[in-house]
Amino acid sequence: MNVQIAVLCDAATDYGGKLNLLGAFDTIATQQLPAVHPQCSVALRIVFSKVEEGPHKVKMNFVDEDGRFVMPSIDMPAEVALPPDANFVARNFIINIQQLKFDKPGQYAIDIAIDGRQESSIPLHVKQMPPPNQG
Repeated sequence: MNVQIAVLCDAATDYGGKLNLLGAFDTIATQQLPAVHPQCSVALRIVFSKVEEGPHKVKMNFVDEDGRFVMPSIDMPAEVALPPDANFVARNFIINIQQLKFDKPGQYAIDIAIDGRQESSIPLHVKQMPPPNQG
């Protein structure tokens, strides 16, 4: 298997097997903590080959720099079956996240594991910015 795309973005959709992304990002800047990011999506596109047919488990863990969970893990079962004339099949996974809370600035990661083995990690930096001058 091959993780072709693993990205954090403003929104994602799957339209007839096409993965559509809007606003990929890797940094959130905030003036106050805790910060709540209203909505975002994790978009994955994974290609499976003929020998990988069968059940698979895709797992997402969103963690801070100390390895603590920012939100509960998400398990996504995937049954992979290829048409007889195909050598591979691509599967899209979209995880929509609402009201994501960050208690502190720092480095975060969205770790993607397939069948218990980490295959990808999406970095995220949360920066606390000083308030604008009131002068």
